[in-house]
Amino acid sequence: MSKIDEVRTAMFEAMKAKEKERKDALSMLLSALKAKAIDKREDLTEAEENAVIAKEIKQCKDTMDMAPADRTDIIDQCKLRISVYEEFAPKQMDEEEIRATIQSVLDELGIAEPTGKDRGNIMKNLMPKVKGRADGKLVNQLVSSMLK
Repeated sequence: MSKIDEVRTAMFEAMKAKEKERKDALSMLLSALKAKAIDKREDLTEAEENAVIAKEIKQCKDTMDMAPADRTDIIDQCKLRISVYEEFAPKQMDEEEIRATIQSVLDELGIAEPTGKDRGNIMKNLMPKVKGRADGKLVNQLVSSMLK
């Protein structure tokens, strides 16, 4: 079952349960997925669907960060959307899994004491392994903390 079908089913369930905010969030996600499929002119792969969901989550987080502190309505709406979108997003790697992946990349590259000069090579080999499953900012922070 594609994500579009899953989101559509969840949206109908939210409509039946009269959960307006959840239905609206699902409707926006469904629109984003359909728009991407229309742009591509064929069905989306699972990776592409996950990328659309991740993009929507990131946009909500950015909106939440940009919203003034007194606009609690915007912040609450973004939190709700993020929680709904995360139901359909792939499981994110936690900090320990990311550290283990970084260490495996260092072992592959034969780097025992990583320095700032190694950063580009490390990131080039690391990002394909964590793409879509880990937050890029967190990955960057963890790599920076390991550099000498």
